[in-house]
Amino acid sequence: MARRTKAEAEATREALLDAAEEVFFDNGVARTSLEQIARHAGLTRGAVYWHFKNKADLFRAMLDRVRMPFEALVAEAGAVHASPLETVRLGFQESLLRLEQPRRRRVLAILIHRCEFFDDIDPCAIQAEMAGECLDALGGYFAEAHRLGLLKEGVDPEIATRLLQAILSGLFHDWLRDPDAYSIHARGMALVDAQLALIGRDQTEAA
Repeated sequence: MARRTKAEAEATREALLDAAEEVFFDNGVARTSLEQIARHAGLTRGAVYWHFKNKADLFRAMLDRVRMPFEALVAEAGAVHASPLETVRLGFQESLLRLEQPRRRRVLAILIHRCEFFDDIDPCAIQAEMAGECLDALGGYFAEAHRLGLLKEGVDPEIATRLLQAILSGLFHDWLRDPDAYSIHARGMALVDAQLALIGRDQTEAA
């Protein structure tokens, strides 16, 4: 019985998060109340407060459903034992594939385009935090590639890191304006492959 109660509570929490996604996307975060979210889910406001302290807590939980650190993406892609540059490639391949999933696309669109600064929610700080996590992971892989002699002579690992991050960040913001215009996975991987080819050392020559 307890197991069923726990399952029902989890189902209620997920229903509230689903409703929050839809209402935040339609109305914007600042203009959405917890009452609206509860009503959209067919639940009471008390149910919202049972699971979440406030709107900021609910917003963070919604983001957490789609966030995945780069290291986790690398593991998901089975790239743990690959070379550093191939690890970067496979990690981005997994990330770009996930971006095309409707939920991730919708939640990230909310963060970028439908969330204003208010109360305990600072969208710019959240975006900076997510970008920082990616930069730290990439920096480690490019530093290791440099140590192993996999980068072309004169290529600075930090510059390589920031350049690839800037390229994909620009692509991501462009794509979010019209996600149906093209596949971010196909275009993103073309950019990743081109950039890695530009900075990577030709291993046949190195051998």
